[in-house]
Amino acid sequence: MRLTVNDKTRHLVALAQDGDESALNRLCNVYGARVLWIIRLRMGRELRSKLESIDVVQDVLMSALKDLGDFKYKTQGDFLRWLSRIAENRLRGYLQRLHANKRDIRKEVRFDGYRPTAEHSIVAALDAIVTTTPSAIMSKREDLAKLAKAIDALKSDYRQVIVLTKIEGLSYKEIGDRLGKSSEAVRKLVARALEELIDIFENV
Repeated sequence: MRLTVNDKTRHLVALAQDGDESALNRLCNVYGARVLWIIRLRMGRELRSKLESIDVVQDVLMSALKDLGDFKYKTQGDFLRWLSRIAENRLRGYLQRLHANKRDIRKEVRFDGYRPTAEHSIVAALDAIVTTTPSAIMSKREDLAKLAKAIDALKSDYRQVIVLTKIEGLSYKEIGDRLGKSSEAVRKLVARALEELIDIFENV
């Protein structure tokens, strides 16, 4: 039986937790490109202009490997969400250091009409980040670059729910618990965010 991406990740994580260096390297190869794009989508324009995304990726992966023994694999997508949370914490730390004595921009990059062509491109780009291989991510790099610019242009609450739903894969209830909103309120917010994202994407 052919293993899914999730099955392969679970297996690699188990091997890496037992000290298999080749499994550690494989996890970095498979997830490095995904973490790069997660970070790019979370950073926002201003922070991105001050930091090299690849440096943050290395920081995130080093932190993840150091704490891998504490990771518990329970459901599909747990590993990517775990990496995403580490990235979130690292970016907050960078923000605090870079802007300690400047205008607080944390809210600008807070982590905390049908048009099928644009929507298809957005879905394909997000799928490349979340579910496929580094080579697939590279094949979608133009759409991903457009996606990063479009997400930059969203207001903070729209940007936040796009990342939480489409990258971290959280349910409306899980997002609602995090944001203090009902599931229905989150569903409506996501719908508005996606509609605006598609509009912006078409014009980037």
